[in-house]
Amino acid sequence: MAEQHRKRLNDAFTGSLPLPATLEPHLKEALDQVLRNPGSLIRPEIVTEISLGYGLLETDATDLAIGLEYFHTASLLFDDLPSMDDAVERRGVPCVHLEFGDAGAILAALALINRAYALTWRAVSNSVPERRSKALAYLERHLGVDGLLNGQSMDLHYGTLPHDRQTTEQIAMGKTVSLIRLTLVLPAILGGASNAELHLLERIALYWGLSYQIVDDLKDVLQSSAEAGKTVSRDLSLNRPNVALVIGVGGAVERLHRLIDLGDGMLRRLILVRPGVSFLENLRTELGAEAIQLTQSVCGDAGGGTA
Repeated sequence: MAEQHRKRLNDAFTGSLPLPATLEPHLKEALDQVLRNPGSLIRPEIVTEISLGYGLLETDATDLAIGLEYFHTASLLFDDLPSMDDAVERRGVPCVHLEFGDAGAILAALALINRAYALTWRAVSNSVPERRSKALAYLERHLGVDGLLNGQSMDLHYGTLPHDRQTTEQIAMGKTVSLIRLTLVLPAILGGASNAELHLLERIALYWGLSYQIVDDLKDVLQSSAEAGKTVSRDLSLNRPNVALVIGVGGAVERLHRLIDLGDGMLRRLILVRPGVSFLENLRTELGAEAIQLTQSVCGDAGGGTA
């Protein structure tokens, strides 16, 4: 990401949730910590670029990008809680609940969600009624009980489910793919993308989302917390879904490369009909680089064969 573009997104992430002087100090400090650590900002970059590529105004593109990133960040605050993943580190710093308590983390997440809806509505409201209705329904589906919430609940009750690749990918469909679908598809809906383009974006989101989850699973198994930037080795200890634990590290790497190849095919087809989204090739390259790095880690590990 160009430095100037990243700074603009960073400033938007930090400044799009005004904190009044009268805000209770503990909640203010919790939100300050969250807003000072925006992460890679890859998702809002994608949202912005797709929005502009489909003709949305820059202000609407930024509102939509930051709104969706606030939803994502709120989901991480919930995910890290002791009742969920019981994590201790996120984005290289202590988790919010460790410094401000569970209640502080929950209130901070709710503040982000509240602001996310306001920003998203501000962006969506400038679209024609048909696109607006379709976009809001899409948002509800993937954030709600058909998407993110269902995936998280399945994750928490994984012990009662079959421990196989199909189940782990079904959970990833809810938790990970849902958010990537919002990133890729929602701005295209608002920009009036054709049904054919939306179908291709849906498939890319599916393949990239599952790929991203495998990368995350492999990091949990292969890397230290310092390398991953978050708490690792949690999936085995908490009996949580992890494709590398289900089919072996080697099998997970093989599946990762297969999914990336499938995504490449969809991306090539999309660029043919919508050249303005060719920037997605750069993001695909980043995903591929992580896959290669993890593959090299496996090749150097005598215990990295398929289970």
